[in-house]
Amino acid sequence: MQLELSEQDAAFRAEMRDFFTTKVPQEIRDVVASRGELSKDDIVTSQRILNAEGLAVPHWPAEWGGRDWTPLRRHIWHEEMQRACVPLPLAFNASMVGPVIAAFGTQEQKERFLPATANLDIWWSQGFSEPDAGSDLASLRTTAVRDGDDWIVNGQKTWTTLGQHGDWIFTLVRTDPEAKKQRGISFLLIDMTSPGVEVRPIELIDGGHEVNEVWFSDVRVPAENLVGEENHGWDYAKFLLGNERVGVAPVGATKRVLAQAKEWAGDALADDPLLAARVAELENELLALELTALRVVAHSTDGKPHPASSVLKLKGTELQQAVSELVVDLAGPASLASGAGDDSTVPQWARRATPAYLNLRKASIYGGSNEIQRQIIARTILGL
Repeated sequence: MQLELSEQDAAFRAEMRDFFTTKVPQEIRDVVASRGELSKDDIVTSQRILNAEGLAVPHWPAEWGGRDWTPLRRHIWHEEMQRACVPLPLAFNASMVGPVIAAFGTQEQKERFLPATANLDIWWSQGFSEPDAGSDLASLRTTAVRDGDDWIVNGQKTWTTLGQHGDWIFTLVRTDPEAKKQRGISFLLIDMTSPGVEVRPIELIDGGHEVNEVWFSDVRVPAENLVGEENHGWDYAKFLLGNERVGVAPVGATKRVLAQAKEWAGDALADDPLLAARVAELENELLALELTALRVVAHSTDGKPHPASSVLKLKGTELQQAVSELVVDLAGPASLASGAGDDSTVPQWARRATPAYLNLRKASIYGGSNEIQRQIIARTILGL
C-alpha cells in the first residue's frame, strides 16, 4: 500500500527531495545516515539553510515564516527531510517554544524572539521536568516570585536535552503556591547567561553528554519575559506537549533505518522466514503510523492538539526501539564493538548498533512517558 499523490503533490515531493539532497552539506547528512552525533555547528548550519529557503518552520503562522501548506505537504516535507538524512529543525525552537510564542506571546515577544528562533540565532532549551516532577509535571516546585519589574526564580530542572548549547530556556515555574497545582504555574523565558543559572552535565548510559541539570539561584528575570497570563502556564504547556508528541513519531527516520537494516541483513532476509516476517510486520506498523500521523495533523489545524497525538508518541517510540533492537540482532556479537576505531574491520553500522539501541531507551520516557500516554488514550479516546 502506498500513498497516492496528485500531480501537484508529486511535483512538490520531487522539489523537496532535490533541495534536501543537494543544498544541505553531504558531510552533515552522512552523520545522520550513520546514526552518529551531530555537532552544534552541524545543527545550526542545517537549520539556517532550511530557514533561508522558508523550510525551517512551515507550520508557523505565515507572517513568521510559515508556508500555509496542506497537512499532506507538511507530511511530505517532514518525510523527505528524514529520508535525505537532513537534521530536523531543532525541536525546542521549531516545534515547542516558537508555536507557543506565536500563539500566546505579545507582539513585542514575537518580534524579538520568533525570527531568531526560526534561524537558530537563539538556541532554546526546555525547562519542564524536575527530579520530582517528570510525568507528573504539574508537581513542579521551581518558583518565581514577583519583585518589582522582575521575577526571582529558584529551583532545579533536569533532563534538559542539549542544555549545554542553550542561549535561552523556556520554563514552567510556580507563581502561586496556594492555587491548585495546575493553576499556579506560569511560562517564563530565561536568558541562560543570567547570574545564578548553572548547567550541570548528566552522563547517559551510552556514555554521551546529551542531557543536563539546570539550577536557578535567585535568578532575576524581567517581568516582560512572561508568556501569556500569569498562572496560565499549564494551558500553554499542554499546547506545547501536544505538538511535541506529534513530533516524536519520526516515521521517515524509522523507515530509513529499517530500509538500511534490510540491506545490512543481506541474504539472511531471504533465508530466514522469521526475520522476513519480523521486518514485514515492522513495515506494516510503520505504514499504519504514517496514516495516523496524517489524520492527527489534519485535525490539529485549530491550534488544539488532537488526542491521537498520544497514539503517535506511544507507537512511534515503540517502533523506533523495535527497529533499533532489530539492528542489534542483525549485528550479533559485532554490536559490542562500539569502542572500536575507524580502522576496525567491524562495519560502522554494527559498531553504532548498541549505542543507538541504548540511547533510544529514552524515547518511551520523554515527551510524557508511554505509561502516561496509555492513560490519556484510555480517558480521551476510549472513554474509559
